[in-house]
Amino acid sequence: MDSGGHLLVDRALGGLCPGGKLLVIGDDPHLAVHLGAWARARGHQSDGCVLTRGVAEIDRWRNAVRAGGPLPTQVVDRAPSSWGLAARGALVEEGGPDLVSADLDTRMAVWADIAPKLYAQAAAAQWNPDIAIDWSEPFDLDSDIEDAVVQVMTYLIENEQAALLVPARFLGRVHPHYREVLQFLATQVADEARHVEVFTRRATLRRSDLGTSSAGGRTSLQTLLDESDFSIASFLLSVLGEGTFLHLLSFIERYAPDPITKKICHLVLQDEARHVAFGLAHLEERLRGESPLRDRLATSMERRHDALASTSGLNQNVFDALVLLAAGSWEPPAIASGWDAVQVLQDEMDAGRRRRLVRLGFTSSRAMELSELHTRNFM
Repeated sequence: MDSGGHLLVDRALGGLCPGGKLLVIGDDPHLAVHLGAWARARGHQSDGCVLTRGVAEIDRWRNAVRAGGPLPTQVVDRAPSSWGLAARGALVEEGGPDLVSADLDTRMAVWADIAPKLYAQAAAAQWNPDIAIDWSEPFDLDSDIEDAVVQVMTYLIENEQAALLVPARFLGRVHPHYREVLQFLATQVADEARHVEVFTRRATLRRSDLGTSSAGGRTSLQTLLDESDFSIASFLLSVLGEGTFLHLLSFIERYAPDPITKKICHLVLQDEARHVAFGLAHLEERLRGESPLRDRLATSMERRHDALASTSGLNQNVFDALVLLAAGSWEPPAIASGWDAVQVLQDEMDAGRRRRLVRLGFTSSRAMELSELHTRNFM
């Protein structure tokens, strides 16, 4: 039975019904002994070199079930914990440990039909900060403008750290049957980790210290981490927060005082657009089958607004830095122009939130009310 001989015997027995006999011929003088030991381990009977197929192998797989199908179109509505880490589409033997940690085990709870496409896009679009950005590209900035860039980068870092931790918290809770969602969330975490890196590298490119971090800003971000419902967390983070950040990143790219800042924001913006697309697609699909969720989404915004009512909102230093970046100088007319640009930015953020809320089925008037409740910290 050495050198793979057991494979040949097993294959031959597989073509027999229980009780069928197989004569095994080989050169090993101890073949009968080896056959006897192998047969007992497999639930067969042996008489010298004659094997009789048993039923143990059949009984072993009698209650096995197929874990859906391998294609994304073959996911099931609910994935049993008994499937554990089995590959989707595999024949799952009865027994084995339950995957009790994966409580997000229904299609409705996590799925979006666009997830496979977005994952493929995300995997293809991963970029290396050392290659995609020329960190040695020369530029000359006024000291105050550089300080403004550092302050904005500091603000972006803490927001991206929250955006990293939120999907990371759910990775271990999503049943692997919905693997494309897991794969996409993994790329989202990788995206945010890369964003933290590049914002930090830009902040420290010409400064040794970062800017300020307000208590109100961190309190706002903490409410995202405290949300335990996957769909609501996706709504608050991706649809509202990161959706709002699309406008902020576009603003910074437009008024970037140097080519490195401009390139960073351009690359990050592309990543964030995918995150928003998944959040919207997931919620649209879930709302089609669970319309009461819409009320829960609205309640989550109202609850978050009430929790942050006593905080100061956006760090004043960040607001002022954005005005200075848009102004480009301390000349009074330039500052006035920068101020106006930030007001336009906030209006664009509001309009974008309302469009996404309407897309999720809220009326225009309700979307306007809810958008006004969104945190003043943008995220």
